[in-house]
Order: sequence, then structure tokens, then C-alpha cells
Amino acid sequence: MKTNLLDRITIESGKCGGRPCIRGQRLRVSDILGLLGAGASHQEILEDYSFLEEGDILSALECAAMQAM
Repeated sequence: MKTNLLDRITIESGKCGGRPCIRGQRLRVSDILGLLGAGASHQEILEDYSFLEEGDILSALECAAMQAM
């Protein structure tokens, strides 16, 4: 059974200006995308943000893909 990666994305009006975040943390989807765009590897991001999981990075990418449609 495949879980829906977008379930990891949360939006709360009082957190990060209501922008999409990863699992209620104060790390925005755009922060993850910016790190990837700057050349950071998944492993580097996971090492820098110990609370993140690989699925969180994949969910940020899926969220961006959905917004681009």
C-alpha cells in the first residue's frame, strides 16, 4: 500500500505565514526546494535537519509538482 506523500504537508494559518510546511514543523516546502535547487543532496538535507525523513523531501517535490500543474 502506497501512502500519500502529500499527507506530510501541513498548512496552518499561524505558522510560517500559512505556507505549506513539512509535518507541522517550521520548515517550509519552499525551504526544501531551495536547498535542492542550490545543489544539496537528500543526504545532506537529512543530516542538517535530523527530524526530516526521506519521505518529507519527496513530499516537498510532489507538492511542487502539483502546484506547477
